[in-house]
Amino acid sequence: MCELYSKQETLALRRKHIGPSCKVFFASDPIKIVRAQRQYMFDENGDQYLDCINNVAHVGHCHPEVVKAAQKQMELLNTNSRFLHDNIVEYAKRLSATLPDRLSVCYFTNSGSEANDLALRLARQFRGHQDVITLDHAYHGHLSSLIEISPYKFQKGKDVKKEFVHVAPAPDTYRGKYREDHADPASAYADEVKKIIDEAHNSGRKIAAFIAESMQSCGGQIIPPAGYFQKVAEYVRGAGGVFIADEVQVGFGRVGKHFWSFQMFDEDFVPDIVTMGKPMGNGHPMACVVTTREIAEAFSASGMEYFNTYGGNPVSSAVGLAVLDVIKNEDLQGNAARVGNYLTELLNKQKTKHTLIGDIRGVGLFIGIDLVKDHQQRTPATAEAQHIIYKMKEKRVLLSADGPHRNVLKIKPPMCFTEEDAKFMVEQLDGILTGLEEAIGAETESMISKNTPCRTKMPKEAQSEMLRDSGLESRENPSRKRNGLCTDSLLSKRLRT
Repeated sequence: MCELYSKQETLALRRKHIGPSCKVFFASDPIKIVRAQRQYMFDENGDQYLDCINNVAHVGHCHPEVVKAAQKQMELLNTNSRFLHDNIVEYAKRLSATLPDRLSVCYFTNSGSEANDLALRLARQFRGHQDVITLDHAYHGHLSSLIEISPYKFQKGKDVKKEFVHVAPAPDTYRGKYREDHADPASAYADEVKKIIDEAHNSGRKIAAFIAESMQSCGGQIIPPAGYFQKVAEYVRGAGGVFIADEVQVGFGRVGKHFWSFQMFDEDFVPDIVTMGKPMGNGHPMACVVTTREIAEAFSASGMEYFNTYGGNPVSSAVGLAVLDVIKNEDLQGNAARVGNYLTELLNKQKTKHTLIGDIRGVGLFIGIDLVKDHQQRTPATAEAQHIIYKMKEKRVLLSADGPHRNVLKIKPPMCFTEEDAKFMVEQLDGILTGLEEAIGAETESMISKNTPCRTKMPKEAQSEMLRDSGLESRENPSRKRNGLCTDSLLSKRLRT
């Protein structure tokens, strides 16, 4: 492998020149990746890792057709979108064809954050309203305008919620306010949004938009109950607002049955604005906002031109077209359905075997494993999740943990992920869970017999990772006890993609 620096030199240079808030995966023992192909990544020693978390490399790392398209167009022309060029309009036409007819006007950007920021501008210009309803634990991007509407971020820092931001409960039917035993969780969660709208109106405020990922990723791989979005959209539109579907992480066929995740429960449901990013360019910086003609005309009526230097440039558009071709030609949407179903079946079998698995949820190749210390209380197994992802790394399988308690294992691999990959991943997970549960059981028995506190040993790397957010977690969970017996002294760090 060709390297400029040794791993230690690279780490030293990163510490010197890269901002300290820019984190890496497995910070205590990071992997130095030097190349990747399809669903596999390779370190400087040539060791192969199965990538189970990289939804950016949507059609597979370094797909030859995508690379070829970028190279061919880059050799010919790359310029800004104020010049007339076929690629941008061809891509806009092809992209619009995957969406409901009403969604036909595109604005191209370079990242999902830019797309969501622009979506807020569109929504606020539409009727002159300002307030935004977002979901608890949501993350919509790193711009200031998006940190303001991302509880995942602003609840973790020193920022306070702005008065124009309203936070609705995440529609989590496993550990949320309304669970799977509720008669109609979709209506119950939607009614929470209606309450927010009514309270805002009573305070003289007006709702511009409701924004939500079609499936929450950072929130813990949350799949909303069927009918929830439709009811919310009815309430929001009745208040003069618009519905924004954030498909940055979950679009482009990842759910398998449908091309867009917002179509999961009702093919007739149409958001007013859809944002997209990560998978669009398979690693190339490319994103988009798609909306209705009515909203686009209202935005234009403001008199302010929208211009993005690189958004929709010829190279980006060529890359986007190649990604759409690969999804179709290799039936990756169908693969997501087939392999996703197979993987979910394997994981549900593991759930019956392992007490640490509280819930398996997901659609297609977007799956979460909710780890718990006890099934009745559903106490998040935060430390155990960190232990598992480090042990999986040792087995050459890359996973991450997220959710408000950082106890949900995230699975969102490249769409070329195979059944063999799924089987291999689950076999490694099975072995690690077995060993961990045996260790926990032995220590619990020893602790009970000696009447002394238990101290489950964790890998040093995981312990270091868990120090960072200890202050926050202690505020969220003042009592970190397991059946009144065992206290976790360290907490896991969030690893997000």
